[in-house]
Amino acid sequence: MPRVVRRRSLVAALAAVAIVRSAPPGWAAPPDRIDPKGLILLMRHAEAPGVGDPPNFQLRDCATQRNLDANGREQARRTGDLLRRIAAGRPTAVHSSQWCRCLETARLLGAGPVQELPALNSFFERRQEQEAQIATLRRFLAGLPADGGPVVLVTHQVVVTALTGVFPASAETVLLRADGTGTPAVEGRIQVKDSE
Repeated sequence: MPRVVRRRSLVAALAAVAIVRSAPPGWAAPPDRIDPKGLILLMRHAEAPGVGDPPNFQLRDCATQRNLDANGREQARRTGDLLRRIAAGRPTAVHSSQWCRCLETARLLGAGPVQELPALNSFFERRQEQEAQIATLRRFLAGLPADGGPVVLVTHQVVVTALTGVFPASAETVLLRADGTGTPAVEGRIQVKDSE
C-alpha cells in the first residue's frame, strides 16, 4: 500500500527544517509540539561521502573509515539544534554506533554525553550478523520506559531500514515511541534541509 508523506517547512535558528510525518499520512507538527516523553530518535549518521567502508577499515582508527565531511558536520549541528528543541530541556540519552562517523555525528548534536552501543553498528558488509544484532537492538528498545526522557540512537542506514523499513537520508531521524516492545511504531521522520 503506498504511503503518503507530506512535508511542512519550519524556520529554525540556523536553517529551515522539514518534519515529515508518515503516520497517519499527511500529519505534521513543529518540533516544540512533539511530546518528548518516551521519544526514540533513530538517526542515520550525517553525510560521509562514499559507500560502505574501505578495505583497511579498523574500528578504532578513524583514518581507515569514511568520515563526515564539512556538510555532514553542519547537518549534525543543525539536527542537534532541532533535537534540543524537541527535548524541551528534558535529559536526553545519546547512544551511538562505534563507527567514527556516527560518534562524531552524536557528539556534534550537543544533546548529551555519548555512549557507544554496539547493537547500532553497521552490518553492511557483514549481513550474517544482522539478525542477531537487530534482536539485541529490539531488546534494548523494549527496555526503554514509555515515560522516560528522549533517547537518541545514531546509527547507519542498514540498521534503520532493518528496524523500521525506512530508508533514511544522511542525518535523517525516524521518530519512534517507547511502548515496552522491541517494535515501536514509526511516528514520523525529521530531516534538516541543506543550507541555501
